[in-house]
Amino acid sequence: MSNETQMTRRGLFTKLGILFNGLVAAALAVPIMQFLFSSVRLGRAGAYLSWVPVGRVADFPEGETRLATFRNPYVTPSDGETAKTACWVRHVEGDQFQVFAVNCAHLGCPVRWFPQSGLFMCPCHGGAYYRDGSRASGPPERGLFEYPIKVQDGVVTISAGELPTPGPNASVNPERPPCA
Repeated sequence: MSNETQMTRRGLFTKLGILFNGLVAAALAVPIMQFLFSSVRLGRAGAYLSWVPVGRVADFPEGETRLATFRNPYVTPSDGETAKTACWVRHVEGDQFQVFAVNCAHLGCPVRWFPQSGLFMCPCHGGAYYRDGSRASGPPERGLFEYPIKVQDGVVTISAGELPTPGPNASVNPERPPCA
């Protein structure tokens, strides 16, 4: 055998190294590519928004605010229990409701409702909100994020799928004027 056709130990390990590095690169590329192309798979922005029920009207006594959960419409099979999202439902009167995201508008900590004082309080930095979700005090510069709602057939439903945030498409319920 000539020296040109015989593989050296160094050559063998070089080829094995290249092979294993290629396998690792391919294994890493699959989830990265899925992430990068996920927006193409979802279609246009907001396409996964849908109306989801948070409870029956009878579940929320008039004049009270209660914690409710709903299943986020944009889920994957691996989400499990984390697909459940909490929200605060305020029954103003009749068919008038307000549904707030449970997250503080400052840094996203979960706010808690205190019926004794009529305030939502954030435990992280002392943010406070009035019962209508407007800012009372503390570092948040705005009120709680509010989901668009509608009541159909005795069921309170919200437009969900992405967290409501401020901006040009901020969630505003066109059927109900802002509370004063």
